[in-house]
Amino acid sequence: MSTTPVIATEGVGKRFGGFRALSDVTVAFYSGRLTSIIGPNGAGKSTFFNVLSGAFPPSEGRVLFEGRDITGTPQHVFPHLGIAKSFQITNLFPQLTALENVRLAAQAMKSRFDIWTKRETLSELKEKAEDLLDRVGLSKRRNDLAANLAHGEQRSLEIAVALASDPKVLLLDEPTAGMSPEEARAMMDLILKLNEQCSVILVEHRMKLVMGISDRIIVLHHGQLLAEGTPDEIRNHDEVRRVYLGQSV
Repeated sequence: MSTTPVIATEGVGKRFGGFRALSDVTVAFYSGRLTSIIGPNGAGKSTFFNVLSGAFPPSEGRVLFEGRDITGTPQHVFPHLGIAKSFQITNLFPQLTALENVRLAAQAMKSRFDIWTKRETLSELKEKAEDLLDRVGLSKRRNDLAANLAHGEQRSLEIAVALASDPKVLLLDEPTAGMSPEEARAMMDLILKLNEQCSVILVEHRMKLVMGISDRIIVLHHGQLLAEGTPDEIRNHDEVRRVYLGQSV
């Protein structure tokens, strides 16, 4: 494993007017590890996730990618750096097919100034889209409209869209939200497979699933880093148990 974190934060804080959502969060994420971010409601998870994905610039501190300071870099540049995000709320083109959704995402990574070649004739984009659909188990639904896919399939499609940028880091925000237990298990199996190709960082509320698949867990509370460690270390952490009183960790 590389000694340089694939992505890291140093003393990151975030304020919204007079409200401080994050304070002095320093965390390193290493290549090949599946890391989950957990914490009670209002802990700062979503804000921290948005800082990692470039949606929110930090009010103080730095964000580093492979040792390079990317603090304040516009969000649309992040996929080109190698950082992709799948949103908590499904973000697809519902009236396009699964294949078209992924092909457009792959196309967006190409030059935007090629006005002479018909995009639909770029066979390599179609092949890449088909490969990504196969990776997430949607090959048989390639020609179905995104709107007609089941909820779990839509979440898998969104991950395929995120993978179109060939990310080194894949950020997943509540990937099992709204899923049945069976769908959630299938999603976690998919995430484990994806972690073999890139580093996965996720926010997730299903503690049993988090404990079962994570290499490392980060716990936020009141916008601060409360604890970090292996699932066993977090499960046995007295303060984490207090914060999650009445919840299974």
